[in-house]
Amino acid sequence: MPIEEGADNPIKAGVGVSARNFNKAVHRNRIKRLLRECYRLHKSIVSFSKDDNHKPFALFFLYIGKEIPDFNLLNEKMPVALTKLNSIIA
Repeated sequence: MPIEEGADNPIKAGVGVSARNFNKAVHRNRIKRLLRECYRLHKSIVSFSKDDNHKPFALFFLYIGKEIPDFNLLNEKMPVALTKLNSIIA
């Protein structure tokens, strides 16, 4: 989703977890922390300089699984998702 031109950072990211699948806020917050950390570790895959002709955009990760994920699983899948995204915007 494109965002306004004057943004400091060209990429804005957010995460979300369904309250229907995870009734306890503790579990939702844990999953969101895991997603944010995986994104932080791998965000260099899609980052680009302001000199490029790319427009700033917003990105939202929505976890739709039924079980609390393992960090190692998310850490494997995040680069795959970001690489696909990078191929789309490039």
